Amino acid sequence: MRISPDRPLGLAAATPLDYRELARRRLPRQLFDYIDGGAYEEATMRANVADLEKLLLRQVVLKDVSVRDQTTTVAGQPLAMPVILGPVGLCGMFAPRAEAQAARAAAAVGIPFVESTVSICSVEEVAAATPAPPWFQLYVMRDRGYAEELMARARAVGSPVLVLTIDLAVVGARHRDTRNAVVGAGTRWARARRALDLLSHPRWVREVGLGGKPLTFGNLERAVPEASTPDAFKEWVDSQFDPSVTWDDIAWVREHWDGRLIVKGVLDAADARRAIEAGVDGIVVSNHGGRQLDSVPSTVQALPEIVEAVAGEAEVLVDGGIRTGLDVVKMLSLGAQAVLLGRAWAWAVAAQGETGVRRMLKVIRADIDVALALTGNTSVAALDRSALYRGGEAAAAGRTA
Repeated sequence: MRISPDRPLGLAAATPLDYRELARRRLPRQLFDYIDGGAYEEATMRANVADLEKLLLRQVVLKDVSVRDQTTTVAGQPLAMPVILGPVGLCGMFAPRAEAQAARAAAAVGIPFVESTVSICSVEEVAAATPAPPWFQLYVMRDRGYAEELMARARAVGSPVLVLTIDLAVVGARHRDTRNAVVGAGTRWARARRALDLLSHPRWVREVGLGGKPLTFGNLERAVPEASTPDAFKEWVDSQFDPSVTWDDIAWVREHWDGRLIVKGVLDAADARRAIEAGVDGIVVSNHGGRQLDSVPSTVQALPEIVEAVAGEAEVLVDGGIRTGLDVVKMLSLGAQAVLLGRAWAWAVAAQGETGVRRMLKVIRADIDVALALTGNTSVAALDRSALYRGGEAAAAGRTA
């Protein structure tokens, strides 16, 4: 497994997992575990990584691969590489103005950044920090008026794509957060534990706690004015996530959003077909990074059947467990148009800010380039199951096991 808790480093970080180790050292325990952990016993989170590892690339030699092309197009937008920085909530708690830093890194590389509803930086701040406006991720809230306001704000800054997260009818139990007294523990003792954890990391206090001001949820300031109050955040989450949402609500979103619409959180082929029938432009195959329902399939297991069900009627993206450019190539070979990175960029921004995200993406890009060459492919568009050993039987077997 590539997610061992301790990873010795030399003089510099070389991979996303190196940035994970740097983030572990620098962040208060409660914040590191928030981004690093999953739901329940974290079996699905581990499977996202392990099942990708089992999928083997097919090495092909003596082909002319002297020119290799990673460019692609997703949601009508050209990408320099088939990678998108996916939405990560609370990331501005990991580094000062982290979302703006990561968005600048994405723009420098030529890929999109997806602003989370629960970001510390507002969508306006992120848009002002970059030459290209971010995509915007939205939850379907009980307060439809607030959601409509957020869509209007995203549209006003030029966001071309709305990513609607649909797998949060209720929130899965995240035991690390409970053990760290991050949520649902408003007692004086719990608050003291949280404060002691923060104060034991003076660099974080200096750079983020003090230097990252204002620590508010930029998109939710009226609802949750203080990001440093986890109990207030949980109270808002519990009150706003709506278990009554159905596919019919896609029509409501369409009434208020005239750009591209992608739904995130599909794991089932029948749901993929429902998404098509509802008129979405794209689907993200996602189990929320293993942070919602445990013991569901890894995304690499679910991806082939969903690609088959969609049959080219919408773009298929995927996230979950992607740590290297080789993982990117595997996902594309199974039919994804591009991947979303979450934890990988969160670790990098926590470790080294914008510079860390740029360096991490440079490593991912180099990985993809090598994998293209040594599987005998000259472009990401050419990737299919022939790039996988035995056509990717490991993914198919995992799906039916």
